[in-house]
Amino acid sequence: MTLAESYARCTQLARTHYENFPVARLIPRRLRPHVAAIYAFARTADDIADEGYGLPDAQSVEARLDALKTMDTQCLAAAEGKPLAEETAWIFLALGDTLRRFSIDPQLCLDLTSAFAQDVTKRRYADFAEVLDYCRRSANPVGRLVLLLHGYHDAERFAQSDAICTALQLANFWQDVAVDWKKDRRVYLPLEDLTRCGATVEEIGAKEISPALRECIRFNVERTQEIFDQGRPLPGSLRFPLSLEIRVTWLGGTAILQKIRELDYDTVRTRPKIRRGDKLRLLGRALLPL
Repeated sequence: MTLAESYARCTQLARTHYENFPVARLIPRRLRPHVAAIYAFARTADDIADEGYGLPDAQSVEARLDALKTMDTQCLAAAEGKPLAEETAWIFLALGDTLRRFSIDPQLCLDLTSAFAQDVTKRRYADFAEVLDYCRRSANPVGRLVLLLHGYHDAERFAQSDAICTALQLANFWQDVAVDWKKDRRVYLPLEDLTRCGATVEEIGAKEISPALRECIRFNVERTQEIFDQGRPLPGSLRFPLSLEIRVTWLGGTAILQKIRELDYDTVRTRPKIRRGDKLRLLGRALLPL
């Protein structure tokens, strides 16, 4: 496989999944193949962690963890320009070229796979610090990679990007409280918070939301808003069109929190959604400074 063929394969994958990686829509054309290479790596690793969950022919935990370790090994080899396994060269030829061309530390990619591996085995989080550590590895690397591709390397922008990425991940958690429970009994609400509010994880599966669980969700929604606010200045320091994309991302994440508020924090019975009309309004707001 040639480097050009590898980029083409990654781009094809990204085109079919851009709803999960929307920043690729507005970035300069010259950067799109590199975003696609990073996306192909992340999408493939995430699919390995989640592949066939709950189905009779699903891979075992051990097999999925081993496959993710292989992804790590190939990522490091690609970053150093070493020979690659034939079956994964379609990802790692392009990824390695991108990492070397932009002087990107492969640890950002390894952080992603470590979060995906954690998803295979971990279903509960003792406290908010544990949840934040997961976000640091599952969400923050994506924002930093996008900034690096655009030539931004400073600590201040990284910190603001981390805040937006972490808050967006948290907003998705509170949006999907019932979804995660139904899928595999996964709970991202910190056990410490549930206990403090007088709630239990079993209440998530109830037909009606308890006052205690409602309070736990409210508390986490409001502190997530505070984290979003820490990232508010970032779009104003970026060049167009990335500035617009990040404004849309910030507004979309905070809109999810507002939808949860409008449900009186009941995401046990209803999953809040950003609808077409909401998206149009968000795009209009994104044309102005936050």
